[in-house]
Amino acid sequence: MSKFEKPEIKNFVVWDYVVFAALLTVSAGIGVFFAIKERKNKTSKEFLIGGRQMTCGPVALSLTASFMSAITVLGTPSDVVRFGAYYLFYYIAYTLVIIFSAELFLPVFYRSGITSTYEYLELRFNKVVRIAATLIYIIQTILYTGVVIYAPALALNQVTGFDLWGSVFATGIVCTFYCTLGGLKAVVWSDAFQMVVMFVGFLSVLVEGTIQKGGPSNVWQTAINGSRLDIADFDMDPLRRHTFWTIAVGGTFTWLGIYGVNQSTIQRCISCKTEKHAKMALYLNLVGLYIILACAVFSGLVMYAHFEGCDPLTAGFIKAPDQMMPYLVMNIFSKMPGLPGLFVACAFSGTLSTVAASINALATVTFEDIVKKIFKNISNKKSTWISKGLCVVFGILCTVMAVVASLLGGIIQAAGSIHGMCGGPMLGLFTLGILFPWTNWKGALGGLLTGITLAFWVAIGGFINPPPPSKTLPLLLRTDECTLLNETINATLSTILPTTLITTVPPERSLLADNWYSLSYLYYSAVGCISCVICGLLISFITGHEHGRNIKPLFIRPVCNLVCFWSDKYKKKCWCGVPHDEEVEVELDDATWEKDVTMNSIKEKGIKNPYDKVFTLKPQPGYDAEEKSYTNTEQESRM
Repeated sequence: MSKFEKPEIKNFVVWDYVVFAALLTVSAGIGVFFAIKERKNKTSKEFLIGGRQMTCGPVALSLTASFMSAITVLGTPSDVVRFGAYYLFYYIAYTLVIIFSAELFLPVFYRSGITSTYEYLELRFNKVVRIAATLIYIIQTILYTGVVIYAPALALNQVTGFDLWGSVFATGIVCTFYCTLGGLKAVVWSDAFQMVVMFVGFLSVLVEGTIQKGGPSNVWQTAINGSRLDIADFDMDPLRRHTFWTIAVGGTFTWLGIYGVNQSTIQRCISCKTEKHAKMALYLNLVGLYIILACAVFSGLVMYAHFEGCDPLTAGFIKAPDQMMPYLVMNIFSKMPGLPGLFVACAFSGTLSTVAASINALATVTFEDIVKKIFKNISNKKSTWISKGLCVVFGILCTVMAVVASLLGGIIQAAGSIHGMCGGPMLGLFTLGILFPWTNWKGALGGLLTGITLAFWVAIGGFINPPPPSKTLPLLLRTDECTLLNETINATLSTILPTTLITTVPPERSLLADNWYSLSYLYYSAVGCISCVICGLLISFITGHEHGRNIKPLFIRPVCNLVCFWSDKYKKKCWCGVPHDEEVEVELDDATWEKDVTMNSIKEKGIKNPYDKVFTLKPQPGYDAEEKSYTNTEQESRM
């Protein structure tokens, strides 16, 4: 096998910049297109949620692109090289996440006719809970989005020489531009285009990298010889970084907080014209997640085949794991102008889609949960301009946050975990509202604060006191075939594994550091969610639980029907007083009446939706027998 020498940074050539510029131009052009096409639409609803007329296809692509950020494109392959292909277990986690999101959370949000996810919290509890959740979401999303912009730009800059601040500001400006001009429709269709670019970028690396290593069989055999496919680890120790259980269970909690109750996801789902389209978007998105995950994992295996005898991170050729993928690209495409630019376009497609979705979601939440509370009567024209102004404001804030992230150093790693740390308690909060009728607002607020506190405690503690090496040790990483500035590394010191055996005696660690702080990062969301639910229920019973008769059936998902399907008597007992078998009187707005979705027509049509045979006995407002699905309803009068 050939030796590797420490390379100089290979700068982009003209064709690389042309490919990258084409990505930005097309994304911006989509915004201009929808700005012209939708210029007659003057309401904030049409701007923020696409007039609730989207179809499942583009929404599915948008969902996949938004949550497969550049951190995934760069981070997952390097994790496969260092720790093995444990990410394959995410197939289980993703499947569970989509099923729970589509069948448990989405129907409640969709049928409630809400625009902001946190609007549900006021309908179910009160304004205090809604505002608390909204503020937490705004802060953590701005912080996370800043890191999403900066971290990939830094990795690409240090390996490819791609201009750091040029890419940061280009990302912020282009995302803000097409979000402000085209609204949600521009975001969704830009995401769909960027999803295609991500797939093509991954495919180019897979094909060329595999060809250079002699074909798929050689890559696979190299991975087997290097133990990268020895992933049958069913150790239930929660301190282990990656096992079957940490990914299947912890990964489910983490991603359910992102998919099930996150404003960015739910906003695009409720923009679909029927509930059937919204559910189909989630299930089609699952196929997209499968494809991107397969590309990322197999890119990692290809990368390991190239670096089997000379790990660039251990040899000091690069400074961080997320630089491994760009390093590989600049090597295998060194004589192919334009293809490095294609991969950078792939990575930045993940960034653009995530940032655009965040800006749009932040604008929606701020307008619905804060602006409309302060200014009661806003005209359609003013509401649209305010929504666009909020997109500009949050675009600037996210870009500024990226600049701040450059000054934080190691804190970037902790900031990047905040999405998961907040997602768990949020998941617990909505679980309390949707599954437990006796939860009152005091329990909901107390549970949220408890979940946030515990999740931040364990995450920040783990950042300050990293887990012991025995729990996070990477696999064998060789450097015996590297040539570093004409100086061959001593073979006896060429692997990362034995270095842990020759280090000095480690300092004493407290019991808390060796256990609580050493918890796998994938369990942070589980800690926040479970503690929120338990504490919320205890506080509710101590302060006087809510009575089911006072709660509208629309806000509760009676999952007990799945268990007690054989007896209507026991079903009713498990409803805890919530009148699921009664008609729900809800005032609908003019648009809904024009669609002939009336209480009388619903009574006449009856229920034909197969999902509702399981969960409800009576149809809810908005059911369309012809579509066999619920259509969007505006129910602001509930407030």
